[in-house]
Amino acid sequence: MDDAKETAKAVGEKITDAWEDTTDRIGDKIDEAKADAEVKKAEAERDSVHARNEIKEDLRDN
Repeated sequence: MDDAKETAKAVGEKITDAWEDTTDRIGDKIDEAKADAEVKKAEAERDSVHARNEIKEDLRDN
């Protein structure tokens, strides 16, 4: 009977550990996706500013 309780407890702990690992991995992927989105937004803004500055420079030269 004690062995069955210990086995059940061990299985429960492994399930809990697996669940925590999975939620941590999901959280990490979400953080990674957010960071990638921020980088893409910053790159797009940089490109926009660069293009706007080129247009202004062309207008000044003409």
